[in-house]
Amino acid sequence: MARKKEKQTYRADMTLLALVLLLVVFGLVMLFSTSEYNGRVRFHDSAYYFKKQLFATALGLLAMYVVSRMDYRFFARLAPAAYLLSMGLSTAVLLFGQEINGSKRWLNLGPLSFQPSEFAKVAVILFLAWQIDRTERNTAGFWFMCRTMLTLLPIVGLVGSNNLSTAIIILGIGVILIFVSNPKYAQFIGLGAAGVGFVAVFLAAESYRLERLAIWRNPEKYEKGFQTIQGLYAIGSGGLFGRGLGSSLQKLGFVPEAQNDMIFSIICEELGLVGASALIVIFGLLLWRLCVISLHSRDLLGSLICAGIMGHMAIQVILNIAVVTNTIPNTGITLPFISYGGTSVVFLLGEMGLALSVSSHNQPPPAYDRR
Repeated sequence: MARKKEKQTYRADMTLLALVLLLVVFGLVMLFSTSEYNGRVRFHDSAYYFKKQLFATALGLLAMYVVSRMDYRFFARLAPAAYLLSMGLSTAVLLFGQEINGSKRWLNLGPLSFQPSEFAKVAVILFLAWQIDRTERNTAGFWFMCRTMLTLLPIVGLVGSNNLSTAIIILGIGVILIFVSNPKYAQFIGLGAAGVGFVAVFLAAESYRLERLAIWRNPEKYEKGFQTIQGLYAIGSGGLFGRGLGSSLQKLGFVPEAQNDMIFSIICEELGLVGASALIVIFGLLLWRLCVISLHSRDLLGSLICAGIMGHMAIQVILNIAVVTNTIPNTGITLPFISYGGTSVVFLLGEMGLALSVSSHNQPPPAYDRR
């Protein structure tokens, strides 16, 4: 009986796991299709980007398995240390980071490069969940909102100095966790106004950010609008069913670094509106499953962790697709599980491991044990 109960306790959410694996496989296939030309031209290896992403994905899947088998409360206890470490790493980026395309976002660790901003997202989710859980349900009132957001300002300032998009995601995660834990909604009007003001200050602090606004409004007038225009050409030329997998023309140097932020435009070109819509539906199902796990968690901590992961995924997917379709200015946000980026996929899969841990440790007791 005890052995059967232990198996029930650690049963993973198979729906979430299947959706994650589906996205991972789809991402690898589309990454190879999108990056083979760039890999062949730049590195004389059409599978160059694919092999690096495959290695990172394998590490991420291992991390997801290990994390899912551990109690998420263990990681919550490490949250303050993780948050301080994320600030230390973000400071190190400003001082010693490698500059690529005008931005310092990477730390070199021997032959490997590491993007601390990806770690910061996970650290913020755990830290805010731990902090709110320790308030002992005293989550109402404007002071709770201010106190929680103030704890985010150091990491937002460090990350936002070179990576505005990640700073916006971190702020969004904070707002979502406050929203799900605060029973009063009217106060969010003031919080929203403060957030808009904060973003406006960051936009005005650097001239290139204001330039992005101008490019967004009229990309044809600026040389830097070339990527946006070519991405829109790719989306439009895909039609309903697309040109076919591997048959994109825009990836042949017309969309710069197509395997990164603009990969959704190549998906639209090769798989058409049907393929792009199917991908959006899968993301929607993933968010739904995370919401279900959050709602069924038997403690506030697990519920907040899953809500934070769900918020992170939702914000990043929406912002990436909005950028590619020129709905908002270009902010340099990757598409989760699909865009090229080893650090991103490792930590995203680690987050999925946390969600699986919450689901497995909150299973109802077996029917024969209910009394």
